[in-house]
Amino acid sequence: MNIVYLTTEAVPFAKTGGLADVCGTLPSEVAALGHQCTVIMPAFRSIRHTGLAIETTNITFAIAMSDQKLVGARLLKTTFRDGNVTVWFIEQPQYFDRDSLYGTADGDYSDNAERFTFFCRAALQAIDRIGEPVDIVHCNDWQSGLVPALMAARPKSYPWIAKARTLLSIHNLAYQGQFWSEAFRFTGLDWSHFNHEEFEYFNQLNFLKTGIVTADRISTVSPRYAQEICTVEQGCGLNEILQGRSNELHGILNGIDESIWNPKTDPKLVVNYDVDTFEHGKRENKESLQRRFGIDVDDSLPLIGMVGRLASQKGWDIILPVLRWHLSENRPTQWVVLGSGDPIYEAELRLLAEEFPGRLALYLGFSDELAHQIEASSDLFLMPSLYEPCGLNQLYSLRYGTVPVVTQTGGLADTVINTTAETLDSGTATGFFLPTPSALSLDETIGRALQLRYHQPEKWKQIVKTGMLMDFSWRKSADQYIELYAKTIALKKRSVLP
Repeated sequence: MNIVYLTTEAVPFAKTGGLADVCGTLPSEVAALGHQCTVIMPAFRSIRHTGLAIETTNITFAIAMSDQKLVGARLLKTTFRDGNVTVWFIEQPQYFDRDSLYGTADGDYSDNAERFTFFCRAALQAIDRIGEPVDIVHCNDWQSGLVPALMAARPKSYPWIAKARTLLSIHNLAYQGQFWSEAFRFTGLDWSHFNHEEFEYFNQLNFLKTGIVTADRISTVSPRYAQEICTVEQGCGLNEILQGRSNELHGILNGIDESIWNPKTDPKLVVNYDVDTFEHGKRENKESLQRRFGIDVDDSLPLIGMVGRLASQKGWDIILPVLRWHLSENRPTQWVVLGSGDPIYEAELRLLAEEFPGRLALYLGFSDELAHQIEASSDLFLMPSLYEPCGLNQLYSLRYGTVPVVTQTGGLADTVINTTAETLDSGTATGFFLPTPSALSLDETIGRALQLRYHQPEKWKQIVKTGMLMDFSWRKSADQYIELYAKTIALKKRSVLP
């Protein structure tokens, strides 16, 4: 099969979240299984900082963004580090040569509708100019959501469209790319296409909705999330549309790159370890982390870790009260937090770190090295998300022998096996579910986990080992995507237009 991935993020070129991890790994895994994979993405400023050689090609073209505005572009070229996947960048400095991908601390860029409509249209032109056969165009999130509709609206604009099928992956339904109706003019299409079966959504242009109704198939990043987004509670206003396409909606778990996330070989750790040596390895890494942050060096104290965005979605409204209870009541726990985000959460964490310097280790910002060290050092990892399409940190935690405490939602529910009397007896338990998403429930669940750690150490070791042995490799996920690609190719061309 010949698969073209359209994305705005892919490690190591551009990243704001999990989308980059997927698109930076999945194409390589699929290519390793014998398929031809190509990635097309914008030439953001960040692509120059990878150390990889980027070739300037002589492939140029222009897109008429309006009657008065013709926007030119050039294709740049490189490969992923493994050399198996070609990456093409659409160079258009006016749109993409900026400090950030989507906006600044003050908000999204005001011309995002124009920028990413251009990306969608330019990607189709790029596929044509590259000239390689195409079986699947795999679009990712709202930024490439217009592509299936553009292909359907002008099926004869490029010869390759007749054979190609489209898959749209939803990585987070909350981000939809919704803009004023006038933004439709950037598509270059007649206004007759601005209808509910194609581009229109409550008299606005909604990139993600457009992709959902026009793509041949839709996927998202966990089976549970595929069900949840069809509900009123988590459908973000698109639940009825997704329900209507439920037969074409599939959930495939993200994987983890085990060449990067493996405690046995991870160069960022003080001591490497595996399922047989985790007790020594985690103890040594914990002591190093404690010394680094100047918190009490005491292996008997359970270390509770958190890594990620400081956002309400991640459960910080229930984490902060529990954190204050533990610190102010001098409970026998230590905490380490790595992340950035909402200024209110950052300010509260700073206050707590100053008030309890020997108990709370805080790093506001991001450090990849520290993220690895926290996973290796912590006893528990908290992830009480209100919703979580897939989640990666709970997968890293399981791999590193750190027991996750999570809410029963999305990918968290699909990857963590709750500790109960039955799962302890069967040897399948890997973590702990909150009964309800509340501070009291989180506190009680942490207490339940620590009671097991203190009073049933052999059962605790069993939980750790079971989690470390679970298979969340990208190879397993790639096999499922290949199966989905084959099913999508076999479909007859959809008729979605009026």
